[in-house]
Amino acid sequence: MIREFVVGAATLLRGFRMWTTHTRLMALGLIPAFIAWLLLLAALVPLVLWLVPITEWMTPFADGWSMPWQGLMRFGVGAVVVIAGLALSAAVFTALTLTIGDPFYQRIWRGVERSLGEEPTGETGFWTTLGEGVRLVVLGILVALLTLVIGFLPILGGIAASVIGVLLNGRLLARELTGRAFDARGLHGYSRSAVLRAGRARVIGFGVATQLLFLIPFGAIVTMPAAVAGSTLLAHDLLRRTAPVSPGTGSSQPAPPPPVAPPPTTTPPPHA
Repeated sequence: MIREFVVGAATLLRGFRMWTTHTRLMALGLIPAFIAWLLLLAALVPLVLWLVPITEWMTPFADGWSMPWQGLMRFGVGAVVVIAGLALSAAVFTALTLTIGDPFYQRIWRGVERSLGEEPTGETGFWTTLGEGVRLVVLGILVALLTLVIGFLPILGGIAASVIGVLLNGRLLARELTGRAFDARGLHGYSRSAVLRAGRARVIGFGVATQLLFLIPFGAIVTMPAAVAGSTLLAHDLLRRTAPVSPGTGSSQPAPPPPVAPPPTTTPPPHA
């Protein structure tokens, strides 16, 4: 499992190597990432500026506490709020970037597909991308709320919230980023989930590596084109190691063998 996790993280590095072969395409992917980053920054700055009033509003029971206990409590609550905000920001950034830059990222993942000697004929339109983006944001909100609740657990709540938030958000990011390669092959719903579930550790490794790089200042802008390229490589790896999945029935079972024809019957010769 650990080896698969590391292989998944290394797949993101393979995505970064695409800069050497698809430099112009990858550079185009920086534009929507930068726009989405600016929009997200405009939302995060007020959160940071109002962090102290927010923590005071969330902890009225500590108003009468003496120092340093009051300060420690409110510092811990503020840290949990920031952790939950960062968990949500990664999902919002990915959804925004993929929606704004859909034409750019379509070209990136198709360029990677061609370099692998294969290009699926299916299309992933704007409305599909928008719908997936909305779904990602909703799930990101749920992860952020879960992170916020876990963060209030005593002693190790902050650490547990950080780890669980990164793991859950990483899986969400990996599922969203691989969507183009799967949609173009007609893999939706159960079929896609079956493929992702078969390589769960690798998927989480890729998503966690992407999530951690997103947390570095300006890292999200540089990482996004590589994440799109790497997710295409990840989808190829997962599809090679799993059995074919029927998109029509949602079943991963092999097709039943064709019926065996009955032996030919012989007609007795007529009596003379």
